[in-house]
Amino acid sequence: MSFIKYSLNFLLLATLCKAFPEEVQKCHFGDEKCLVDSMNYVIKHYRKGIPEIGVKPIDVVDIADLNLVGHAITSTWININLTNQINYGFENTTITSVQGFNKDPTATHLNISGHIPVLIHKGFFKAVGQIYLVKANLSGISLSEFQNLKFTLKLKSIIEFRNNKRYLKIYELTPIVKISRWVIWMEDLFTENSDMTIIVNRIFNDNWLEIWNEWEPTILNSFSGVFLGLIKDVFDKVSYDDLFLPDSEDKLT
Repeated sequence: MSFIKYSLNFLLLATLCKAFPEEVQKCHFGDEKCLVDSMNYVIKHYRKGIPEIGVKPIDVVDIADLNLVGHAITSTWININLTNQINYGFENTTITSVQGFNKDPTATHLNISGHIPVLIHKGFFKAVGQIYLVKANLSGISLSEFQNLKFTLKLKSIIEFRNNKRYLKIYELTPIVKISRWVIWMEDLFTENSDMTIIVNRIFNDNWLEIWNEWEPTILNSFSGVFLGLIKDVFDKVSYDDLFLPDSEDKLT
């Protein structure tokens, strides 16, 4: 039995080593500079992901359905339901800071910060509302640009043991997001009146900050699901210790 167990462990280790591309640098626990460099390398060279270790594609990212409830802006209000959503632009992310990820990750705060020049959102919308004195029931394709998006992800985690190995389980992810500009375009709001479509889109873009402040909690909740989906599979698939280089004392045991 001990020989079988040893052989299985060896095969699992060999599979994991093969799955990790040689050019992806492993880091020591808590080496924040190395972690930043390694993450940025993976983002730049593996936008299609590394399925073997749970890294998902980041060039096109699906998003769950979203409902945005808006109150009055002058005499205009609108509620929007977004479906079939995707994001482009995560492949241009630059990680700027990584904190925590020490040997005991639960003893420290885990934060990941980064910058995305432009995050593009595309989806199908259905909207009901009032535009000045006109009641509206609309649908079409929406396109948004979140410009100069800076984020910090605050992670809360616990350690789970599987097959005598430690796995990091992220049970909460809180994003802090700042943007310089939000550009919104809802196509074909009024199929028979292109001027009205332009006017309504202009209202949204002229009041983008007010709209962002109102919808920010809902949008950030959506971002939380997106970011969590991008990172959790790595920790689910690869043990925490196998993600890092062994400490010198580990080599002696």
